[in-house]
Amino acid sequence: MSKTYIITGAGSGIGRAIAKKLSIDGNNCILLGRKADQLQQTLDTLSSGQHLLFTADVADRHSLANVAGQLNETIIDGLIANAGIGGENQWGDTDRWDNIIATNLTGTYNFVNTFLPNLRKASGGQILIMSSVLARLGVPNYAAYCASKAGLLGLMRSWATQFAPEKILVNAICPGWVDTDMAQQGLQGIADGIGITKQEFYDIAMQSVPLRRMSKPEEIADLAAYLLSQTSITGQAIDINCGAVMNS
Repeated sequence: MSKTYIITGAGSGIGRAIAKKLSIDGNNCILLGRKADQLQQTLDTLSSGQHLLFTADVADRHSLANVAGQLNETIIDGLIANAGIGGENQWGDTDRWDNIIATNLTGTYNFVNTFLPNLRKASGGQILIMSSVLARLGVPNYAAYCASKAGLLGLMRSWATQFAPEKILVNAICPGWVDTDMAQQGLQGIADGIGITKQEFYDIAMQSVPLRRMSKPEEIADLAAYLLSQTSITGQAIDINCGAVMNS
């Protein structure tokens, strides 16, 4: 039986890969993002189904409420909180702290709470949060990003406990380097900051990754699809990082 999933940040990268995987498996996808053209590109790649797209900014509760109003009584089987922004932030007039926290952490809180009534109409349900290896590691000048992704793990554990009586499972994925546009921009930004080429910094970055490579978005999507298919795992942060972090 097909299910319906709503995916934020569905216009590119991991979000697009998850939507493609879920549609291939016969599910319906509701695509959310800030850029309609990118959402349309994702929609064009999906297998047949009753797919929808809506433009919304997870940092803006009003835009999310507008989408919820249009979906009305639609039953949603899973909420996939994937939207996020990266990059450095530094204290000062141009500090990006508020923007990164508002999107990555508060945006996830906004998204899940907005569509929780739709999720509760399903028999059980899933909330899947996209965190990061940087929830576990520190990177200079990435204070907002590291803090937001670590905060998501606390949010996940709280919700997993809160919603367990309703048979709603809540988990997080912590990817390492994933070959997406955002990762490539991050590589370039750090390389520019230390005065080397992107390839040179890539080679340096991969020295701390035992498998010496980035993950592919499709690998993250496969893990997401598995977590959405099972009924025993909840309150867990699942690492997928080519060995960059090995937790006991």
